[in-house]
Amino acid sequence: MTSTVEPTARTWEQLLPPADPRAHLNSATTRTVLRIQQELLAGAREYLTGLGFHEMLPPVIGPVTDPGARGAKQVDVDYYGHQYKLMTSAILYKQASLLAFPKIFCIAPNVRLEPLETCNTNRHLAEFHQIDVEMAGASRDEITAVVEGLVRHMVSRAVTRLPGEFEELGRDVGAFAGLLGEAFGRMTHAEAVAELREGGHPQSPDAEIDWTGEALISERAEKPFFVTDYPKGSRGFYDRESAETAGVLRNFDLLAPEGYGELCSGSEREFDYARIVTRMRETGENPAKYGWYLQLVREGIPASAGFGIGVERFTRYVTGLDSAWQANAFPKLPGVVSP
Repeated sequence: MTSTVEPTARTWEQLLPPADPRAHLNSATTRTVLRIQQELLAGAREYLTGLGFHEMLPPVIGPVTDPGARGAKQVDVDYYGHQYKLMTSAILYKQASLLAFPKIFCIAPNVRLEPLETCNTNRHLAEFHQIDVEMAGASRDEITAVVEGLVRHMVSRAVTRLPGEFEELGRDVGAFAGLLGEAFGRMTHAEAVAELREGGHPQSPDAEIDWTGEALISERAEKPFFVTDYPKGSRGFYDRESAETAGVLRNFDLLAPEGYGELCSGSEREFDYARIVTRMRETGENPAKYGWYLQLVREGIPASAGFGIGVERFTRYVTGLDSAWQANAFPKLPGVVSP
């Protein structure tokens, strides 16, 4: 599917990264974007460490990785005769890290071989970076409060410290008035589905909001907003099911306004051994693959909630870019061979 948010004055070829990395790295636009990105990341570290979070350095390979990336394939590597995976997400290691510290975060690369049709969504990369956060004992409301404070702090710091860079890019910082001055919006998955179907978009009530649907509902927003309560089966086994409403997960996405779509996904986590094994089987996963993780769970891991923010997607929104690849020094689009 193609996002509805597409520049009107450029051809498809002009939206691809330059074949020569020198042209991209020497671009004044690239340098300006990466300066803003650096400020955003500095703001993330400042805010999270100020709340008592400990930064961890997660692995980039492991015997298993997050199986919940929709439609994306995993990359196998030979690790001394054993088949390991490149990380598509640090979710399992975030939960494990809570055995060391009750509040952790990391900023790490992820590799997902996205379906070829995502090459022209302007939002997907095969290799990207993510700010991952996990907090022991947190509820969904508590972790979404962290998301909201984090996003507001990151944007405020960048806008305050780099006004000239935003001016160079032609990005009107007035677009952040709602983000900086108001509580974020909120709707349930069921409400989002109803809104999309009323508008003529055939969104399935049993699946994640598709990419076109995300663009449609975020085009109408004036500030970031959460979509909560996704249906069971639409996400990975680690998203906790509601104790009050069967079939509904205690999770959320954060969508940006202006049609930029999803910036962040998160949830309360499942931590009970029997329920995790059951959810693995329900989602078609073989529990035997997750031996090290299930051993930790069997012996006890903290209840928690957490989230991940895509760095390039977030930078794209803040800087008003056409495509997420412009926020990466060495971009890799799905299906496009590049350095």
